Amino acid sequence: MKILLPIDGSAAALDAVRFAIRLAKDGLNTSVVLANVQEPASLYELVVAHDPQVIEQVSAAAGAHILQAAESLLLAADIAYECEVASGDPAHTLVDILENYGCDFVVMGASGVSPLRRALLGSVSNEVLHAAGVPVMIVKASEDADAAISV
Repeated sequence: MKILLPIDGSAAALDAVRFAIRLAKDGLNTSVVLANVQEPASLYELVVAHDPQVIEQVSAAAGAHILQAAESLLLAADIAYECEVASGDPAHTLVDILENYGCDFVVMGASGVSPLRRALLGSVSNEVLHAAGVPVMIVKASEDADAAISV
């Protein structure tokens, strides 16, 4: 089974990785696609940079950096994985990645946005849940992770 793991750098995303590792350790034959979606460049960034390729390179490097913690967990667990850093609307881009890689399942962390932002914009996990043609499991961040972040 191929699992899509969207990684945004949050504690909840890393908890989703740990959950997928537990599934593999419990006997699920799995491989993983780690995905990070960067927001598209703003008009200001395009004007200031003068070179769209520079922005793409910086965005790709930022996405690769965000994936490093998840990669370390998967390497330690000896689970095969692929990485994808893309740019665009997060939910729609994740569904595209899901389809392009032929994933069977999505395990993702619950968004860490405020209730107001979630009400105004909707959450990425909610949008993926409704748009994906495969099962989606949403993992909440553990209380330990929340305490570690707030310290």
